[in-house]
Amino acid sequence: MTTPQPNNPLHGLTLERILTELVARFGWAELGRRIDIRCFNHEPSLPSSLKFLRRTPWAREQVEALYLDTLRRASGPTAASDGKAPRSEPNT
Repeated sequence: MTTPQPNNPLHGLTLERILTELVARFGWAELGRRIDIRCFNHEPSLPSSLKFLRRTPWAREQVEALYLDTLRRASGPTAASDGKAPRSEPNT
């Protein structure tokens, strides 16, 4: 039996799902710019990228780090609550 991992946001996610979500969000060109590896920049495809990432721990770590950063930014403060949104003038 596996033990629960409440503090691991990647628990239960497959590498395929992570990569698919990143490609949907950024596209191959932007993903290749953010993580400069050949499988993202030269004739990218999901199967070839997965094969490379499964065999290359340092590249997989970079993909997982980008995914986690994307999750943090998506769940971070919104423009309305970060103090930078314009405030309306009070009615006098």
